[in-house]
Amino acid sequence: METLPVITAVDGSDHSLKALEWALAAARARGAELLVVHVRTDHTKAFPMLGSVPLLPPAEAEAEVPVFAGVRELLAGRENLPPVRYETVDGSPAAALVELSTRAQLLVLGSRGRGGFTSLLLGSVSRAGTARAACPVVVVPPTAQGEGLGPVVLGLAPDETSDVVLEFAFEEARRRGAPLRIVTTYPVPLSTLALAGGYGNGTDAVHASEGPSIEADLGRAQEHRLRPFVARYPQVTVERVIAASDAAGRLVTASRNAGLLVVGRHRRRLSADSLLLGSAANAVLLHAHCPVAVVPPRPAA
Repeated sequence: METLPVITAVDGSDHSLKALEWALAAARARGAELLVVHVRTDHTKAFPMLGSVPLLPPAEAEAEVPVFAGVRELLAGRENLPPVRYETVDGSPAAALVELSTRAQLLVLGSRGRGGFTSLLLGSVSRAGTARAACPVVVVPPTAQGEGLGPVVLGLAPDETSDVVLEFAFEEARRRGAPLRIVTTYPVPLSTLALAGGYGNGTDAVHASEGPSIEADLGRAQEHRLRPFVARYPQVTVERVIAASDAAGRLVTASRNAGLLVVGRHRRRLSADSLLLGSAANAVLLHAHCPVAVVPPRPAA
């Protein structure tokens, strides 16, 4: 069994229970313990005008936490479960889960919690987790069909995507016995934008005549970037895609029949508390049809 657990957060919402199911399968596949966490909001921090008046009762025993009772009932009688442990934490859900991520190999979250607005596709807790967690974070949307269905899809920028992101994607594909689809995009040609009514100001798009040359260069860069991982994971079937397309749009489309979509988190952030993910990662978290793994870069030595 690996030392670090898979961690998931539950609050009784359908979104968190969907994430729980995915986390159970992920922990089992990794031979890891599943730590089920319930974060109780610390209202003394939310309402400082109340001073030192204790609003929270003493920490509840595991069996007395209603959310955990519901989880135990859900899991009762199931076979082949990984070891499951329960923990209650007081405080801000986002901050607590980011802290817990320092002792997890994977953090699995629902796209929204019980307290979120139904109009928001990505809740504040899942957004904070993907932007600040120390370990990879998987966000499970309500449309997800199952932990092991479909290929693993990786959005790859050959000169930007870190080795730790590639390693995560190849390892996931190996565990699942699934193909790994590598998607690399380049800006849509100006002629296509003109047909679509775009202005074609040349800031992001390329001229149509440049497409074949760019595609060939990207193909070589992609092959060079993947070579050591292909050698290390001969059992993983790699499907390479290079397309003139918006990266986020292409990945969201690929998520329709994928089991997992993997993206990297940007190295550069405005501050330690910044929720800047990058436009592609943010878009797929908002619109993907399958679970999305956001992998942080390896910390600098």
